Amino acid sequence: MANCMRLVGAASPSTEPEWQAVLATSVRSPAELCRVLGLDPALAAAAEPAASRFSLLVPRPYLSRIRPGDPSDPLLLQVLPQAAETVASPGYSADPLGEAGACCGPGLLRKYAGRILMVTTGACAVHCRFCFRRYFPYENSAAADGFCGPAVQKIAADRSLEEVILSGGDPLMLPDPTLSRLIEQLAEIPHLRRLRIHTRLPIVVPQRVTDELVSLIRRIRLPLIMVVHVNHPAELDDDVAEALGRLVDAGIPVLNQSVLLRGVNDRADVLAELCRRLIEMRVMPYYLHQLDPVAGAAQFEVPIPTGMALLAELRSRLPGYGVPRYVRETRGGTCKEALMGAFRTLLGYGAWA
Repeated sequence: MANCMRLVGAASPSTEPEWQAVLATSVRSPAELCRVLGLDPALAAAAEPAASRFSLLVPRPYLSRIRPGDPSDPLLLQVLPQAAETVASPGYSADPLGEAGACCGPGLLRKYAGRILMVTTGACAVHCRFCFRRYFPYENSAAADGFCGPAVQKIAADRSLEEVILSGGDPLMLPDPTLSRLIEQLAEIPHLRRLRIHTRLPIVVPQRVTDELVSLIRRIRLPLIMVVHVNHPAELDDDVAEALGRLVDAGIPVLNQSVLLRGVNDRADVLAELCRRLIEMRVMPYYLHQLDPVAGAAQFEVPIPTGMALLAELRSRLPGYGVPRYVRETRGGTCKEALMGAFRTLLGYGAWA
């Protein structure tokens, strides 16, 4: 993974924004994580082999929401390496979505009609253990390494595109000057109609949502949609609520994607509470993703029939706008597959998505 201070346009130490200072204090070893949380040191020893393959990274704001002394805490399970990550599982691979074949330029992935995804950076603020890009070759593919120029030129030359999705890594790991220049370049392309940012930073480091960030987003021509990633209601503390509220108050639509994870959110009560909390924060529950079968994440898999039953329960408890669409992404697919729609069709109720 790239380091945020290596990115083009990173602030000097004397002008370092608060969010970058917060990131600099992140926990980076299983031993430190277990010590801070009062966990059995044996957990740290068991985590080391997996951490040597995909490093541990947990920012302090997220760490503060994990229950001390609880090895089964649902937030801890998302970030603590496990021995199961080193065991090969049938059907799980390093490139589960076939993204190597979707690369169409520097840092660009083309999978869906009218849309293109830009891998802006390999840096993240947290290393989720179920990350489907944990093996992605960022050193060769992140657009920001070349200041995004070639990627922007390719997008400008393709008039079939109407939306750019900024992803990574996490695009909000880019310093404001770099992010601003990229967004402004994209906004100058006349055939683009929308811009989307997928990010976990407002959740794990809410200090990232600064006045400067909101201002640079608001001043561009293109309508911008921000998609955040929350898996459990315990991730939504007061600081996160304030950060999300600042985005919504600025007129930025905010959607949430969750991943269905065993031991984290595979209970109807948890998912219902998550959706209720999001709605109260004016964030729309958008997708509940079936786990992408990336090598090292099989321990998080929830069977699809279980997921379908959970969504049916959510529909009985929540208003329609509060129920996320249950989907999965498949290698070579031209769109996300709506799993709940398929379930309802089998029951004779017609498709729902």
